[in-house]
This record gives sequence, C-alpha cells and structure tokens, in this order.
Amino acid sequence: MGENEGEEQATLYCPNCEQEVDDPLVCGDCAAVICRRCGTPLEKADELGIG
Repeated sequence: MGENEGEEQATLYCPNCEQEVDDPLVCGDCAAVICRRCGTPLEKADELGIG
C-alpha cells in the first residue's frame, strides 16, 4: 500500500498551450510548476472554471 494514496492530484492547465498538463516540471530552486513544452507557469484547472 502506497503512502501517496491520500495525496490530492490537481489537474494542471497551461494557458499558453491551452491544454491540460499531466507531466509538469517543478523548479528545484523555487518549486514553481511549469509546462514541460513551453515553460509557462501552470494553473490549477479547478481554479479556472473549466473542466
């Protein structure tokens, strides 16, 4: 049984690519979550009123 079962996985959305991102990059210095394709900071889809 995994320890990560209780963690919430938020759906992330890239406003530049206009699509959901399921494999984001996380900055090792500032912990920013960015799009792997274009480098734009990602937003949580549930905060955008879509999906």
